[in-house]
Amino acid sequence: METAYKVAGIDVHKWMLAVVITDAAAEGEFRFERRKFGTLASDLQKLAEWLAAEQVREAVMESTAPYWKPVWRQWEGECRLELAQAQSNRARRGRKGDFRDAERLVRRHVAGELILSFVADQEQRLWRTLTRSKQQLRRDRVRWQSQLEALLEIAGSNWRAGSAICWGLAVGGCSRGWRKGRPIRRFWRR
Repeated sequence: METAYKVAGIDVHKWMLAVVITDAAAEGEFRFERRKFGTLASDLQKLAEWLAAEQVREAVMESTAPYWKPVWRQWEGECRLELAQAQSNRARRGRKGDFRDAERLVRRHVAGELILSFVADQEQRLWRTLTRSKQQLRRDRVRWQSQLEALLEIAGSNWRAGSAICWGLAVGGCSRGWRKGRPIRRFWRR
């Protein structure tokens, strides 16, 4: 008795997903079942339910932008997921179509012709996001401080003292640097 091994191909766009399913274990030409889904959370839930009902074991998707991420999060852990690099699934000129792209994606994946991208597991992706956010906040702080100093310099005030006061207050300088109780007005008169 031959067991089915269903594979889904998902062509991901900003507002639409073109999804095809085929049985990779079947003899002869692939027969595809096609459906189109939106990218809202409710649409992704319907996609997940349909893939589960069809008993899909493996899904391969292609996207040139980060639009694949919600689909990946929705289906992660349910089956084996692969992310194909878009250039490895390119069609000849004039042969572009959403469902045709998804079908080509499945055919090339089954044949082992796709170049797959590495997608880290969920915990590693979370740590990457936290690290990148922390670095971005540091860059933003330096940028804001430079903009404040430029503004104070244009205003013609004693920009070093004003910047130190304003920046010190902005990042909690009241509790650290102003223990002597000197009035702030004194620095602006210099």
